[in-house]
Amino acid sequence: MQQQQQRSSIPSFLFIVFMIFMFTNHNGDEFRARSHYQDTLQSMNHQLSNFTAWLNGESSNFTMPNRPAITPLAQSFIGFGTRQDPLRASYFPNTTGFIRGDLDFYNITPSNLGPTSYPWKPYAQSYMSDTNMTDLIGNLGSWNWSAVDKLSWSVIDRAPIKVDGVSDRIGMIQGRIDFSDPASADDMRLDFEGVHFLSNGSVYGFAEPNGRHIDIRYLPVIVPESAQNQTARIIKPELLSRLTKVKEMIDAGIVDQESLEGSDTQTGCGFLVYAQIEPSQISEEIMRDLEDELQKPTGKWTVDRPPLRVNGVLMSRECGLLYRLHNAEGLRSQSFFRKVTSYASISAISYLILLTLLCRQIDRMQSPAALSRVSMWTFLTQAMVDAVAFAGHITFAILANGRPSMSLVAPAFLAIILFALEAQHAVLIYQVQAPEDAVSPPARPPQNGTSAIAEVPQPQVPLPTTTTTPPAGPSFAGLVIRDLRSDPQARIWLGMFIFSTFIIRVIMTPSLTLFFLASIYSMFWVPQIIRSVKRGRSSSLCAEYLIGTSICRLYFALYFLTCPKNVLDAEARRWAYYLCIFVLLQVVVVLLQQRLGPSFFLPKRFATTQIYDYHPPLPLSVSDPESPDQSLGDCSICMEPIHVDEPKQLQQVASGLLQKVGGRKNYSLAPCHHLFHTDCLEKWLAIKNICPQCRRPLPPL
Repeated sequence: MQQQQQRSSIPSFLFIVFMIFMFTNHNGDEFRARSHYQDTLQSMNHQLSNFTAWLNGESSNFTMPNRPAITPLAQSFIGFGTRQDPLRASYFPNTTGFIRGDLDFYNITPSNLGPTSYPWKPYAQSYMSDTNMTDLIGNLGSWNWSAVDKLSWSVIDRAPIKVDGVSDRIGMIQGRIDFSDPASADDMRLDFEGVHFLSNGSVYGFAEPNGRHIDIRYLPVIVPESAQNQTARIIKPELLSRLTKVKEMIDAGIVDQESLEGSDTQTGCGFLVYAQIEPSQISEEIMRDLEDELQKPTGKWTVDRPPLRVNGVLMSRECGLLYRLHNAEGLRSQSFFRKVTSYASISAISYLILLTLLCRQIDRMQSPAALSRVSMWTFLTQAMVDAVAFAGHITFAILANGRPSMSLVAPAFLAIILFALEAQHAVLIYQVQAPEDAVSPPARPPQNGTSAIAEVPQPQVPLPTTTTTPPAGPSFAGLVIRDLRSDPQARIWLGMFIFSTFIIRVIMTPSLTLFFLASIYSMFWVPQIIRSVKRGRSSSLCAEYLIGTSICRLYFALYFLTCPKNVLDAEARRWAYYLCIFVLLQVVVVLLQQRLGPSFFLPKRFATTQIYDYHPPLPLSVSDPESPDQSLGDCSICMEPIHVDEPKQLQQVASGLLQKVGGRKNYSLAPCHHLFHTDCLEKWLAIKNICPQCRRPLPPL
């Protein structure tokens, strides 16, 4: 009995060293987050102590800067609100949600203001009087500020808290501001911190590039002078709240990945943000009922919610920029979640209808004869669209990160099921139609005076075997290449994988997304029309599938490209209507091909399709034409003789000439010169479209 070999200690030693390294390594996210939070906590304690001392009139390192001459400039673009009669009008108490609007750009640098005649020019010159032009050029960065024309503002509006010495209802507000460049489809993101005066609907705040700290202690500088002291008093509880949150994150070991990422900004421009909410023509009591029902739905009847409209101005002294915000509308988060849920429900119903129509169509196309009449590319195109839809819905669900996420999973799941069925059906169509393009060797015609009887395969004599040394096996790459050459399914799935990868890259480039989707949508039924014309046979797609599938798929195109208030806030495109008309026109052409012929819309010189004639004149297999047994030969399927004088045909034919014409249709001669009964060949082609004798592809009968 052999002694068991002792295991080497080196692998065990390396494993122990690796585990010790993993447990003692301080380069992970958790350690970096804890170190980052510790520094933040120390800085916030320092800020809070200095600000508290300044607020109490004690000696402190914190000083409030002088008020800049910004109020007249801001008032030149927006009118700040006043208190409304609570019985007739009110302001929105909570703006949490999304605000989107148009921007007008103004260059307020001294050199650019010189030749202009704006009525607010003196205020802008006063505002930019102390600006360092050298630093201004460096702060602008690489972003194209003059091309910005849209703003997207995500807002989190906190409920005001009771503070001693504060009579007005003032709440802290924060969020993010995104500028969009229509030329490059890029976005510039700014972090926002500010205050919201609920009594008059005014918002004041700072917006800084992502990664730059916003010191909320300076917010009293930019508010009206009458509200400066009250604004300063609500800063202290906000700092205490943030300090407590950081302590809880340190104790819980929570890692905020965004806080660990470095600043990768394209600019150094910070903005002062002034916004004014337009009053609604409903009382404060009704507004409170609306807000309560929105936060905690009970089914209580309320009036229709008025639109949330906002005007504003963004000014940057560091970069000499000014934007006027107008035509801005807000959408509350709860309303947005309901909107997303409604969209997901309708989308799931549409995909369920598409799935039902596809399954019914597949059941109708079980035979190879039916599969040979449809285009593989029609189903592949739809499969690619469903793959894009699956990726889009899953990405949307991840970004939503809330209650609507689960609702978006339903259409995503149905889209991927639809993709799998369409791809599988396309592979099946490819397998059935593959022999059509195969190059067959020319068949040897029968000799003169002999019948076209199927050749009987001769038994093969086994060759003597010899013992040889097997050659070395092929490499892995060789096996993969050989498998791709021999397996059509592997080729088509590999092609779909490569194409899907290309699609993902296209989706990541917004400028190409619309072009790609428009191209794919416009090619739904074009491959089917082309195949019907080339093969001289109409499609086997039923009208139910054609019309239902087109309507369901066009729903998504019309929703995202024509509805101005879709969930993605995509801009309306007028060419979407022409796309829909083109797709519906394709459906009409496919249906007319089934009634008027595959080439009805082509001129006669282009509409001629070479169709193989299965009934050419053939000599009889007997020398006596008057013999009662007028046989052409034996059928290669049933092995029975093929008689010209079929009894069923003789009952329907009167003259001798028509007997011969009817008799010719009783037989079918394949291109490979194998002879069959017409009925036998029709039954065989319903199973396979190759010759049962020599396996060569057969044209449609």
